[in-house]
Amino acid sequence: MMKQWSSRRSWAVWLSCAALVIGLLAGCSDSGGTSEQEEAGSTAQTGQEQGQNAGKAESAQEPGREADTSPSESAQAEVDEQPSDVYYEIFVRSFYDSDGDGVGDLRGVIEKLDYLNDGNPDTIDDLGVTGIWLMPINPSPSYHGYDVTDYRAIHPEYGTLEDFKALLAEAEKRGIKVIMDLVVNHTSTEHPWFKEAAADPNSPTRDWYVWAEDQGKKPTGSSAAGSGTPWHELNGAHYMGTFWGGMPDLNFDNPKVREEMKDIGAYWLEMGVDGFRIDAAKHIYEDLMSDKGEATTAKNTAWWQEFRSRMNEVNPDAYIVGEIWDNSAAVIAPYLDKAFDSGFNFGLGESMIGAVTNEKDNNLAFTLERTYGLFSKVSGGSFSDAAFLTNHDMNRVMTQLNGNLDHAKMAAGILLTMPGNPFIYYGEEIGMRGAKPDEQIREPMIWSNTGSDKGQTTWEPLKHNRGDQVEGVVQQTDDPGSLLSRYRTLIAWRHEMPALNRGTIESFASGNESVMAYVRRTNDSKALVVHNLSGKEQRVELAGTSGGDPFKALAKTTDDRAALNGSSLTLPPYTTAVLE
Repeated sequence: MMKQWSSRRSWAVWLSCAALVIGLLAGCSDSGGTSEQEEAGSTAQTGQEQGQNAGKAESAQEPGREADTSPSESAQAEVDEQPSDVYYEIFVRSFYDSDGDGVGDLRGVIEKLDYLNDGNPDTIDDLGVTGIWLMPINPSPSYHGYDVTDYRAIHPEYGTLEDFKALLAEAEKRGIKVIMDLVVNHTSTEHPWFKEAAADPNSPTRDWYVWAEDQGKKPTGSSAAGSGTPWHELNGAHYMGTFWGGMPDLNFDNPKVREEMKDIGAYWLEMGVDGFRIDAAKHIYEDLMSDKGEATTAKNTAWWQEFRSRMNEVNPDAYIVGEIWDNSAAVIAPYLDKAFDSGFNFGLGESMIGAVTNEKDNNLAFTLERTYGLFSKVSGGSFSDAAFLTNHDMNRVMTQLNGNLDHAKMAAGILLTMPGNPFIYYGEEIGMRGAKPDEQIREPMIWSNTGSDKGQTTWEPLKHNRGDQVEGVVQQTDDPGSLLSRYRTLIAWRHEMPALNRGTIESFASGNESVMAYVRRTNDSKALVVHNLSGKEQRVELAGTSGGDPFKALAKTTDDRAALNGSSLTLPPYTTAVLE
């Protein structure tokens, strides 16, 4: 059977990944990811210290040398370029309110598309993103939407299917792709499938869920999502709800469930959606802590390969990015084999925040270079990374950085010069703050800190983003020194320079612990990205650059005081520069 063959193949890929990843450094250690998402009551810890010691083996490297074991070969080898878009994550409820009820909606997103990208490359007052990720927009009894009651409809507070189609059309006019959250691991207890299943053990949808008594299982064990027991009692039986009792897990051993979820994915692609962010991707079969391991990963990836195959029939170019909350490259890699285009890079986010917090290079490019080698091999060269600082499940980056604007600018500088598809969490570009509980990391977007914008959402009282705590979009738009201006500048660089847009990454030893540097390379161009992470002027000696022609021109800089004199680069405090 094809299903059995696919599962065996996925297991083989997992074992291959495990063997390949032995050569990776500690930056890909399996140390995070026990916390997962949404309302399960778990807290995501951001390891700012992670990766501080990564690449110490490189410390003896000559300054100005690309830290590759065989630079001449690297310079001549075919580069596995990564197609790139800049995505913006939107929580619709918090974004913009078009009808005055205090709740953001799809028409509100349409009104603010020009803020994200007005479609005119000659203007400079839009952010410049080329993709948006909509957090759940399906009907749900919860504010966050991760417990769905109807997979083919729009949440009535957000609008209608016609509103959504209008959003797709308006986004397309501006060159903005739209991907949507697809939550298939579980439904809501309010979903008609579950209501029917819970009321009648003989109902047609009973086996659409996992019931301990029906399947001869003991309702014991700990949730793989870190949320206590995954079993919940109802009407004398126990159902599996890995994240929370209000989110009963679907039974993917049931072919009808699999077919329904593939049909749902196809439904949205046929409507014009450009792809999906897959929620809780590794928990299709990883329910209990005891489930963790290669056999479960093989079952998960076999299902997602099956899903992807069906999506390819509708749109082979659909972008699918998975939430695989794990810092291990060996865990993520199998999902890139004919299943997902990307897996969110949680470990990289921690490393970026750690570097700017400590104001020290942690050589993250060294780890990335080797990780990408693994991902490229497993995916046949078809993967793109998905870098991000934080998302809707984490304390906001500005809060983690204790409100330090310089550190926030440097974090943006690293993020937006990474390969693949960087993701920006709404409000990150203006320095919005937030700390758990979850409602407070999803507070209303701040368009003006005077509260005067007619579309300001009010569904959640502001605790971290009051007018005296953060400047809104209006206040930052015309300020060249604002965080918003820095994001716009960096995204513009990315559009203008092919090496930043689609190049791979190679490590580069700056010889200065306060300076992070790496090379971005395509098959016909390259650029050296250099960040002064510190509050003091720093110098980098570029003499001895290997792997081809030296970098001779200062192409981009966030501070005009940066200077390249011969082979000596001088960087003012907290500056990002790009050399060609």
